[in-house]
Amino acid sequence: MSTSGSAAMRDPRVPLWNIANILTMSRLLMVPLFVWFMFLDGPWWRSAAFAVFVVAAITDRVDGEIARRRNLVTDFGKIADPIADKALTGAALVVLSLQGDLWWWVTIAILVREWGITVLRFAVLRYVVMPASKGGKLKTVLQIVAIGIYLFPLQVLPFSEAFVWLAHVVMGAALAVTLWTGLTYVFDAIRAVRARKENAG
Repeated sequence: MSTSGSAAMRDPRVPLWNIANILTMSRLLMVPLFVWFMFLDGPWWRSAAFAVFVVAAITDRVDGEIARRRNLVTDFGKIADPIADKALTGAALVVLSLQGDLWWWVTIAILVREWGITVLRFAVLRYVVMPASKGGKLKTVLQIVAIGIYLFPLQVLPFSEAFVWLAHVVMGAALAVTLWTGLTYVFDAIRAVRARKENAG
């Protein structure tokens, strides 16, 4: 969710369990269903897992739009939204690596960055709330597109090898943006904490 809607952030009347936050939590609940489908045999179950992943990814876009348009942005949503994203994409990356569709080093690099930044957000929460940046959103889009291509039952498509290579290329771009935005978050957090301490002093 974006930093827009700052008025809602200051308005104590904004309910915690609004529609945007409910959609965010529903995305978290879809994660175990997605994983279960991925470990069932057959292209139909793979298609079901793909469908659940797509629906969950769509809620990421929808909850942010609703929060901004209806002034329902909350600090809870700013924290829960990226956590839900990381749970979904992280589960997908791990399952794909377990099934041999994605290199483990890619999964590990992305997960270390993703959860490392999540820990950083909580660590600096007393000083500043760090919402997702534009670069972070681009990273999420690239990850979702790449994972979506990997998840689709490519064996039913002609030229399936070409789609596999397309998935590799998009995932390479996602990895590059993921690592770059991770460094950006670290530097932004350091600057924000220093500024708050200087102002407090």
